[in-house]
Amino acid sequence: MPIAVDIDVMLARRKMSVGELADRVGITPANLAVLKNGRAKAVRFATLSALCEALQCQPGDVLRWEAEDAANQGASLS
Repeated sequence: MPIAVDIDVMLARRKMSVGELADRVGITPANLAVLKNGRAKAVRFATLSALCEALQCQPGDVLRWEAEDAANQGASLS
């Protein structure tokens, strides 16, 4: 998928655990893991807003677009 999720980067910058972020956002750690690992097909604006509030960041700090070719090259290197 051409949308990459950089929650790990923001967690490291904020020195915050996945569990702490999940609590602050109001979602389960399992659902946060689905989003964090790029397996989510959609994200609600309310969830994105809560993530940005908890991480004190902008949506572009959490989500970014990658060209399909770049995404596929990364997958083929694994």
